[in-house]
Amino acid sequence: MASEREVRARLQRAGQEHLLRFCAELPPGPRAALLAELGALEPEALREHCRRAAAACAHPPGPPPDLAARLRPLPPECVGSASRCDPEMRRLWEEEGFRQISLNKVAVLLLAGGQGTRLGVTYPKGMYQVGLPSGKTLYQLQAERIRRVEQLAGQRHGTRCNVPWYIMTSEFTLGPTAKFFREHDFFHLDPSNVIMFEQHMLPAVTFDGKAMLEQKDKVAMAPDGNGGLYCALSDHQILEDMERRGVEFVHVYCVDNILVRLADPVFIGFCVLRGADCGAKVVEKAYPEEPVGVVCQVDGVPQVVEYSEISPETAQLCGSDGSLLYGLGNICNHFFTRDFLRMVSSEFEPLLKPHVAVKKVPYVDEEGNPVKPIKPNGIKMEKFVFDVFRFAKSFVAFEVSREEEFSPLKNAASAARDNPATTRRALLRQHYRWALQAGACFLDAGGARLPELPSLPGNREPPAICEISPLVSYSGEGLEPYLQGREFRSPLILDENQASALQL
Repeated sequence: MASEREVRARLQRAGQEHLLRFCAELPPGPRAALLAELGALEPEALREHCRRAAAACAHPPGPPPDLAARLRPLPPECVGSASRCDPEMRRLWEEEGFRQISLNKVAVLLLAGGQGTRLGVTYPKGMYQVGLPSGKTLYQLQAERIRRVEQLAGQRHGTRCNVPWYIMTSEFTLGPTAKFFREHDFFHLDPSNVIMFEQHMLPAVTFDGKAMLEQKDKVAMAPDGNGGLYCALSDHQILEDMERRGVEFVHVYCVDNILVRLADPVFIGFCVLRGADCGAKVVEKAYPEEPVGVVCQVDGVPQVVEYSEISPETAQLCGSDGSLLYGLGNICNHFFTRDFLRMVSSEFEPLLKPHVAVKKVPYVDEEGNPVKPIKPNGIKMEKFVFDVFRFAKSFVAFEVSREEEFSPLKNAASAARDNPATTRRALLRQHYRWALQAGACFLDAGGARLPELPSLPGNREPPAICEISPLVSYSGEGLEPYLQGREFRSPLILDENQASALQL
């Protein structure tokens, strides 16, 4: 371990010697821990990180003045749709996806480095329960979807197949996530197929370019964003692990979407048959000013442009069919070939520019007192996973239904949108629609038949509560044997045991 003198010299080179201002008063253990943490920081990289953070934060927010002239929608030939396509073509995409899964060529990769801070909890977001009748967490729902898609692919092709689950965590989430999976027996997945790894951490920085102390003996660190994936793949030899397993295609997604379809065969098949090395699922923007990034072209190459960078006038532009010209909303749901990930990790990662996130960062003041700020006081620099789209040789976007595939959990219950209630409602509404489509009907407490309302306005609750286990149905398929012509009182929880009883 480097001595205090060596660490001080390194920090002087970085212009960050203030990080040692409490070192002399620390007991031996905390002092050694602080010196070890600081000794791992490369002086030149630390100096440049702090400089870039302050410089980027000083830039005025809003659209770049020349962006509108450089912006174009994606060419129609680069865009597919799950709903507006020929049914036979959709069947071919799905069949190709299942074929690749059956050959063990598909993996899923979860971006799970963030904590549930905005939800008001201290544990990883994947451990959160939104209040489903079953009490399932986001992690459990996702694990069961993996098991179901493996089963479906195996049944179609007469094989036993695996979809490895790679989970990128952070320093904050690795321990709790690993413990949670062990306590739940990996949700009956093979533990050897659940691979967890950590992304990098970077110091939080003040507005004048100084790295911050969270405690007297600890630097305020933050994950380097979901774009930290590409460094982490190299650091932990994840691509080598994929190659050993024969994985060629990777579905990358974010933990907070309760409706996410892991290793979606339709999406995988669409991308493979189009010869894409990089793809993005998108949803149609609900309204021009919706705060989601837009998948489009800038200077002729695919890119996600943040909603804050698009002027209101540009956001409202419509095409000849009346739809928004820039209406493909990014939902952090991507397809990559393994070869593309290797190319990005080995060649293009240094070209990714970090983005500024101004946050409330707990810190210690000049006297060493802990402070929890009430307004943003620091800068966290993050890279975004989608910033690699511009390096793709063949990029595609795939539009899906928002009500079937996208409902993110981002905010606490007090927020108006993307909260536990809206995500729970989205899943229960979906399962209610599936049940109606399979021929079920629901009764009220008095035995009278409830009205069938497959299409519900706004945030209205479904007339009946119905939750269908992913182990019974992945995307609404195969429910007729259990539900057709039957009457149920709410709530109906259709898990494997209930399904077996109904089939008998």
